[in-house]
Amino acid sequence: MKRRDFITLLGGAAVAWPLAARAQQSSTMRRIGFLGPLSERTQLQWTTSFLKSLRDHGWIEGTTISIDYRWAEGRSDRFAELAAELVRREVNIIVTAGTEPAIAVKQATASIPIVFAAAGDPVGTGLVGSLARPGGNVTGLSNQSADIDGKRIDLLREAVPGLRKLAVMANVGSPIGVLEIREVEDAGRTSGLEVIRLEIRGAEDIGPAIETVKGRADALIVVTEPLANTNRMRINTLALAARLPTMHGTRTYVEAGGLMSYGADYNDLFRRAAGYVDKILRGARPRDLPVEQPTKFQLLINLTTAKALGLTIPETLLVRADEVIE
Repeated sequence: MKRRDFITLLGGAAVAWPLAARAQQSSTMRRIGFLGPLSERTQLQWTTSFLKSLRDHGWIEGTTISIDYRWAEGRSDRFAELAAELVRREVNIIVTAGTEPAIAVKQATASIPIVFAAAGDPVGTGLVGSLARPGGNVTGLSNQSADIDGKRIDLLREAVPGLRKLAVMANVGSPIGVLEIREVEDAGRTSGLEVIRLEIRGAEDIGPAIETVKGRADALIVVTEPLANTNRMRINTLALAARLPTMHGTRTYVEAGGLMSYGADYNDLFRRAAGYVDKILRGARPRDLPVEQPTKFQLLINLTTAKALGLTIPETLLVRADEVIE
């Protein structure tokens, strides 16, 4: 073979090889649908933890997996629409977080595997049949939020001397909102507190709700779910104006001016959710993967907010905090 012909042949092979490789890669790449109940920016830490864990399991975005992201921006009216969109994309698995988004995805498909990175009460809200045997196409991790409301109340009582009347705000249009507001009421009564229920269904309800307990309540617990999370800055601003110390379920609220949060470490939950995705993409069935509980909890305290409220947080509480914002 002449040198020129050889070079031409080699050049043709060089062009053909990447095309063949890309075709092979495209046929073997697995597609993940990701329904984020909040905004991309709000969930950045959690999503980063999820992607890093996927890489640790050998799944590389753009190489072995592709991810179709959909962000609901805290709008529960978009959950069903975005879930249906991901189903139409024929993804291999759908990942989400939060009780209401997970229910929306479950209602959209009975065949595509679903992994929820965090849900308040998966059994009580009907997401799974049981923690040990989920059944169906859904599994994931509980954040045990409803189970630790008593602990949140205990922490508030340490931070707020003379706590007698406790307000609890929840989106009663959300399954976890309905469930958890009752849990707070039960835990509050057990602790000898008068509990004032604040029911909201939209952002327009937040201001009037907080106004009704101004001067009547000593503190406010806010049930964590997308509507509250999207409006966390507004809730905390209004609560501060009403001289109401607040307790939340995740750090995002404290970073937005809330006094305290106590709940599961969401970075860790999303990291562990990647483990479920790995097992399912390698052939496991969701029905055979038990729902797991959180193993890491975080207590955050915002001292700037405490100072604005005229509160002195006891040293015994500060030393137990995982993070103190000053």
